Amino acid sequence: MPLDPSTAVVLRALEAAGASALGSGTPESARAHARARRGPAAPIGVAGTEDTSIPGPAGDLAVRIYRPVVANPVPTVVYFHGGGFVIGDLDSHDDHCRLICRDVDAVVMSVEYRLAPEARFPEPLLDALAATRWAAAGISRLGADPARLAVAGDSAGGNLAAAVASALAGSSIRLAAQMLAYPKTDFSDHPYPSRVENAEGYYLTATMERWFSDHYLGSGSRSDPRASVVLAEPHRDLAPAVIGVGQYDLLRDEVLAYAAGLEAAGVPVSAHCFDGLVHGFFGMTTLSDAAARAVAAMNRDLRELLHVVRPEMAPGLSTVVGDAAAPRRDGDMTS
Repeated sequence: MPLDPSTAVVLRALEAAGASALGSGTPESARAHARARRGPAAPIGVAGTEDTSIPGPAGDLAVRIYRPVVANPVPTVVYFHGGGFVIGDLDSHDDHCRLICRDVDAVVMSVEYRLAPEARFPEPLLDALAATRWAAAGISRLGADPARLAVAGDSAGGNLAAAVASALAGSSIRLAAQMLAYPKTDFSDHPYPSRVENAEGYYLTATMERWFSDHYLGSGSRSDPRASVVLAEPHRDLAPAVIGVGQYDLLRDEVLAYAAGLEAAGVPVSAHCFDGLVHGFFGMTTLSDAAARAVAAMNRDLRELLHVVRPEMAPGLSTVVGDAAAPRRDGDMTS
């Protein structure tokens, strides 16, 4: 399918704003550029937000808690923002979290983990694990249901969410779901076709991806399964997954390979490859109807996982939800 027309307009605007510069220069200049092109907050209604901090492995971590309009108890979603592990903060992904809070009817806790290269792998992952463990231990303080804890994230944050879910599988903390929007799953040089087909012209370029990855991993191993989660052996108790990626995303094939690996291991998976979309569509919902439909589809799948009453999802028990869905290519997402 051709590139979604409204997404094409967004791409031209991003290019005019110098988005391609994110693949060069210093981390400080990339962060300044990202802040400078940040638009006004989207008017997405939630009951309220609270900025606070929680203990982390190297000091306090800033978090923002979003509360839904519906009454408690509700699920909790711990969210990790994207930005290639180098840029991003609570404000950059405020609209992402508001959409999840509103659409899923869940408390959302957004985590400001440490960034690379000041904090390279595995330090951001350790922050993500600490935040999830804090949420699991203190979930009643959030007014939420302890049997319905999920992790979510986009891009780099999707990688962290997947790694957290993998690390906690089989532990006393039983996640009810994981939602991964175009997650980075493989830092190796595996020849995925999308790395060639979508290397230029679709926002996330091959040059940008390498720049971000080099800052995150440094001289570390690109085959460490805590980073390249596609190489991890899926645990039988891994949380059910909602996974989405755009047709024109550089990461498309590694994302679909990860989804297929989970499915083959018996993990329940709802995987979407959204026609006509690119990397970062979660942040394009006000400019692209196709992006808005894609996000709504993913949030709907997450809601279904978190709002269906399943006794087997109580803490300490395995979670199995139906049959794993094969990775599929979605068209207009109107069904």
